[in-house]
Amino acid sequence: MKSLAKIIELCSRWGVRVTILGSGSEGNSLLVESETTSVLVDAGLSYRKLVQRFRAIGRAAPKEVAAVLVTHGHGDHCAHASTYAARFGCPIRGSEATIHTLRRPPGVQTKAFVPGRTFRIGDISIRSTPVPHDAPQVALIFETNSAAIGLATDLGHAPKGLAKFLGDCETLLLESNHDLDLLKMGPYPAALKRRVAGSLGHLSNAQAGDLLAELPMAPRELILMHLSETNNTPTLARASAEAALGHRGTRLRIAEQRRPLELGTMQSRQLQLSL
Repeated sequence: MKSLAKIIELCSRWGVRVTILGSGSEGNSLLVESETTSVLVDAGLSYRKLVQRFRAIGRAAPKEVAAVLVTHGHGDHCAHASTYAARFGCPIRGSEATIHTLRRPPGVQTKAFVPGRTFRIGDISIRSTPVPHDAPQVALIFETNSAAIGLATDLGHAPKGLAKFLGDCETLLLESNHDLDLLKMGPYPAALKRRVAGSLGHLSNAQAGDLLAELPMAPRELILMHLSETNNTPTLARASAEAALGHRGTRLRIAEQRRPLELGTMQSRQLQLSL
């Protein structure tokens, strides 16, 4: 019979690591890494900032990336996509609607996926579903043999079926952009307030909480994403999410705009079965 240490060693080879390099209106990017595949998800940060963020957690920036996956065509998510694709010699993946919005210099390859269908990048299977935003946008689930990681940001409301779509994710990265009262009283122009709070804007703390309460299974780890530095606070976002989750044992953390956050999801389903 294998020792516990041996089981952990074997299973960790199939684990997934997620490094959130920045989350917020100044630029968004994260790296999803399996045993054999690395995918850069969104490219709202310059390469210089990406190097700095990896250095801050004691790592070198990746030398190989299988694809740059862009969720939608807003600059804080896609501005540097072509630069990264050229640097890494990899394609840009996105929906047709998103790819058409990108600057694509000669030599940069693109490959569209169809929202609602599953596709693969290396050994990572990716499920997508459209979500409401003022640019064509998708929520994503990254799956390997060992993990299911959900990402849902930049959506004005949670459409019917989204909770079910995200329900099997052990790790969930979910937008909690603003507190509605702070937004109403804050310095934004009226038109921008309407956009942020509208049905094609960004998810509020309360809306994120409603979605969490609707999940059929609480995630093992929840990362609150895309917090507004003007219209929200980590304390308010955390309190709303904790109230929605109750006492369901979820580890809750908050992604920041300028400080990277590394997530290890090495404890796989395989390990849980073995134990």
